Amino acid sequence: MYNILICDDEKDIVSALKIYLSAEGYNTFEASNGTEALQLIKNAEIHLALMDIMMPELDGIAATVRIRESYNIPVILLTARSEDTDKVLGLNIGADDYITKPFNPVEMLARVKAQLRRYMNLGGVPKSESLLIIGGIELDDREKKVTLDGESISLTPTEYDILKLLMGNPGKVFSSSQIYAQVWNDSPCGSESTVPVHIRHLREKLELNPAEPRYLKVVWGQGYKIERNNL
Repeated sequence: MYNILICDDEKDIVSALKIYLSAEGYNTFEASNGTEALQLIKNAEIHLALMDIMMPELDGIAATVRIRESYNIPVILLTARSEDTDKVLGLNIGADDYITKPFNPVEMLARVKAQLRRYMNLGGVPKSESLLIIGGIELDDREKKVTLDGESISLTPTEYDILKLLMGNPGKVFSSSQIYAQVWNDSPCGSESTVPVHIRHLREKLELNPAEPRYLKVVWGQGYKIERNNL
């Protein structure tokens, strides 16, 4: 039984999400601002957080930053805005996905299930060798651990699955649509625009100079790849 944190200051939104999630068998926890959400995550075993962006006291962006300091649980942002700036900002600071309000219940549940599958290691990227090594990057899929030159690197579930996909296919170029389809296990339908944000975030964690990446390369007009040899 998975525990889902719903954090939104609109009671109607919280009630609707609780109904849909409870019907799928999820346990739900409720918070009306980021401060309450952080306290719940600290005191309960939360497997995924649905986090509204615009909230009093501590908004969703600031709360996600705080969550990422200590936890790798999936965070899906809820936003009433259609502007890309909020979405990109959220992904940049560690959110895994976003849903624009008013949301489609079927889409919301599909995104929650996809994130939980990856987080609980029940799906996502097809299984391959348990240990992947390229240059100084080591990905141990058995322990779900990534190290760079011997130092542990903290990745979100989405970042981990993208890295695993690329490291499992060194030298192969994947378009944003292909990465989205395999990692999110869903049809892109325009949502593949989130992939470059996650790639940029991975570069910031894995590259000495993200502007001149050693590992994560762009093949202009085609997509992304990890170089086969990085000695």
